[in-house]
Amino acid sequence: MSNMLKPLLAALFLALPSGAYAADVYVPDLPPPPPPQIIEKEVAVGGWYLRGDVNYHWSKLRGTEYITYGPPPGTSEFTSTELDGALSLGAGIGYQMTRHFRTDFTADYWFKSDFRGTTAGFCGPVPCTSTDSSSYSALLLMANAYVDLGTFKGITPYVGAGIGGAYVKWDDLRNTIGEDSWVHKGAKEWRFAWSLMAGASYCLTQNLQLDAGYRYTRIAGGRMFEESGIGVGPGFDDGFNVHEARAGLRYSFGGSNINCAVPQVVAYEPPVYVPPAEPVVYK
Repeated sequence: MSNMLKPLLAALFLALPSGAYAADVYVPDLPPPPPPQIIEKEVAVGGWYLRGDVNYHWSKLRGTEYITYGPPPGTSEFTSTELDGALSLGAGIGYQMTRHFRTDFTADYWFKSDFRGTTAGFCGPVPCTSTDSSSYSALLLMANAYVDLGTFKGITPYVGAGIGGAYVKWDDLRNTIGEDSWVHKGAKEWRFAWSLMAGASYCLTQNLQLDAGYRYTRIAGGRMFEESGIGVGPGFDDGFNVHEARAGLRYSFGGSNINCAVPQVVAYEPPVYVPPAEPVVYK
């Protein structure tokens, strides 16, 4: 029997097509890998900065409380007051906490603003008016906080507020009536102060910014001059309203300023997709 099957199996094997001599394995086509993605990576962070400013300020007296003439309750006010504008210089150190919030501590020296005024009174029984002159200077120390409103083509507008103190120094006050004059020793003291600011910065480099803005400062009232030897004084002012135009530079340490840095462009290669294994199909 086996001798009869051998010739039949050999003939069947020879009759099969050549492509079927071995089993073919089906391999599915894989999808092409996705192209690389271009992303922007922010490399700058917040940090410390130094600032320097050159300013010009205009001061206005909020009023004068009184000038004492002789025993109380004899009092009198200035009939008119005027203060000239003056330059000021400032410096400070700050920290950029986030893209939209920063703080700094500043010290500003206000150079002398000339004061002119008049005072109406009596020279004995006769009414008379004196011409008064002096000047004041101040050292302003402030702790400030700012909100940066966003950066647009390198420009970052901001608003801010500050609180601190001012060391106000009045020069001697000179009263002149006709050819006669009297001098009252000027007073100096620390006073409470607060400020409101608005402005904008511009990125000159990734570390350096030009800062320009406006600051309003209110300084509390205090002693203006001491009591004189002729029974006049002491004198008091009701404080100052100060308007200030400011311009300066801010330099950031420890890398680029977060509002000035150019994002780093990098190519991101996603991992190649590998489909799950499929069962082998023979055909």
